[in-house]
Amino acid sequence: MFKKILIANRGEIACRVIRACREMKIGTVAVYSDADTEALHVRMADEAYRLGPPPSNESYLLSAKIIEAAKIAGAEAIHPGYGFLSENANFVREVTAAGLTFIGPPPEAMESLGGKMSARKIAIAAGVPVVPGTTEPLASFDEALTIAEQVGYPVMLKASAGGGGKGMRLVNDESELSSAYDGSRSEALASFGDDDVYIEKAVVRPRHIEIQVFSDKHGNHVHLGERECSIQRRHQKVIEEAPSPINSAELRAEMGACAVKVAAAVNYVGAGTVEFLVSDLDRSFYFLEMNTRLQVEHPVTELVTGIDLVREQTNVAWGDKLSFTQDEVRLQGHAIECRIYAEDPDNNFLPSPGTISRLRVPQGPGVRDDGGVYEGAEVSIYYDPMISKFAVYGKDREQAIDRMRRALQEYEIGGIKTTLPFFRAVMQDDEFIAGKIDTGFIPRFNERSRSRDVDHESRDLAIIAAALAYAKKPQAAANGHDHGPSRWVLSGRMPQRGRF
Repeated sequence: MFKKILIANRGEIACRVIRACREMKIGTVAVYSDADTEALHVRMADEAYRLGPPPSNESYLLSAKIIEAAKIAGAEAIHPGYGFLSENANFVREVTAAGLTFIGPPPEAMESLGGKMSARKIAIAAGVPVVPGTTEPLASFDEALTIAEQVGYPVMLKASAGGGGKGMRLVNDESELSSAYDGSRSEALASFGDDDVYIEKAVVRPRHIEIQVFSDKHGNHVHLGERECSIQRRHQKVIEEAPSPINSAELRAEMGACAVKVAAAVNYVGAGTVEFLVSDLDRSFYFLEMNTRLQVEHPVTELVTGIDLVREQTNVAWGDKLSFTQDEVRLQGHAIECRIYAEDPDNNFLPSPGTISRLRVPQGPGVRDDGGVYEGAEVSIYYDPMISKFAVYGKDREQAIDRMRRALQEYEIGGIKTTLPFFRAVMQDDEFIAGKIDTGFIPRFNERSRSRDVDHESRDLAIIAAALAYAKKPQAAANGHDHGPSRWVLSGRMPQRGRF
């Protein structure tokens, strides 16, 4: 097994990998920017090397510096985490050329699945259903207009390169298409340096459900069930759970088989995630894309399967066979994850950087906090504002919700705005509790919240009005408008009083 691994990342995922390596008795090497000099992952690692100034393109995206640090430290492998260089095929080639092992898929598989158009072609060739639309980038607006008329509105415009909702536009009718087409291309160019976009049919009330796959270098491909990832803001997930509230054993097996076909088609190696859109109306599902890396939401899969995905990644990269077969994968219980961000949910989830003045992390049965901060740590303006992947496990979904509700009340973070109030409210929401979830959940939840606020305001106004009316009664008596009991009544009470 590897003696030492460099983690080419930061924050909570770097801490997660360090913990797995420590259990495997593998030395760890951290890298950091000037903004992360005192970061938790730097403190946890056995050794750490500076990369450069805070901006990512001057630090965490400098492949040459990362490889140089690995060689100086004597590391034999590099774990990319997620984000940054984790899906950069050229980085994989540079790592391999330096005589090091990349803990992830081969660059060819990464390139094949990295482009959404090429991934769609692979899925179609493998017999996996895809959303009706184009298999090549749109050449012009006129072509977009023609395709939209063919598949029928609503349609979705998407950037061919990259993800995270960048360049994505929902188009409800022809009047919206022109501005959406220009906006999608412009955002795609700014985000990925590539303005290619494609068009596909928009699935009505879609659920975003993904299948975790795992492959080794010996041709074994398996899946580990699904994750429900429909609750999203700006097309990015904030709550995930496993298994999905809607999935039956039959649907899981069917989607899992399709995910394995995609992985096998490109001779995949390591952990990957095949994402699907599932119609909440008829349970039809369509291939969306494949992420060629570990996912943020991997803890919920680990909790319901009992499989350490980071440990398995490391073993597979070393050359071992998978430690389990498809028949040995069992989903037991239910897990829910909330992504704790330094964001203001009352202000459209805008980032809220700053110093964490207080931190109290929940404890108790079935609670897991994959954190990357500590009390007094700084949440930087330069990077993703995630504080923690916070997950709970229960024997069923009802217990998991109860446990998450309890744990979120214990979670305290001071000094910055966080998404904790939002998650506490969601855990009380009737639609969430009933499993009525799709990608439009948050807008509907916000509308329900506004309605409740109006109801509460009306109730408060009624209470205030009643209180004012009550307060006026003594004033009326003082002004002679309310004379109170007559003298005859008072005289009748006098003997009563005298008896006591």
